[in-house]
Amino acid sequence: MLTVEQAAQRLGTGVRFVRRIVAERRIRFYKVGKYVRFDPDDVADYIQQGQVEPIRPVLTYTKGETRYAA
Repeated sequence: MLTVEQAAQRLGTGVRFVRRIVAERRIRFYKVGKYVRFDPDDVADYIQQGQVEPIRPVLTYTKGETRYAA
């Protein structure tokens, strides 16, 4: 189980952000007495849920002309 500080480190954010997503119930967490803890798999799932797949190829600009990269 990870502490709030450890979860923030894994997410690459501050502790305040982690506390906010807990308050908004956007990440699964566990209460152990008065402490908030996270399963490492739940943190990984949260990261995976935020992944956005591209919907089309990247645009390129050649001689003032816009084209989709092949």
